[in-house]
Amino acid sequence: MPVFVILIVFSLSFYIYFKAKYFRTKLPAEKKWISAKSSIALGSFIAMFGVNQLFLFHTTVTYIVAGIFIVLGAINIMGGIKAYKYFLPLVKKELQETI
Repeated sequence: MPVFVILIVFSLSFYIYFKAKYFRTKLPAEKKWISAKSSIALGSFIAMFGVNQLFLFHTTVTYIVAGIFIVLGAINIMGGIKAYKYFLPLVKKELQETI
């Protein structure tokens, strides 16, 4: 499905963007906040890759591997969202202190 390929490319490009931004920032809380965003992007990449495999191949092994990818992607997304929500107020406070 071309829709999943586009979503996979977007999520991979967001992951690369956030990782590059992670190395450029100096503030510690902002680094962790950006790392959480990159974790969400990586999780969506892994999950979309698993969903795409479900449509391409129809074997038992593919279903098992795709299921593992979808579960790992969902765990990454949930962990990233939790970290994002935790570090957001810290980043706001950190940015107000530096200004």
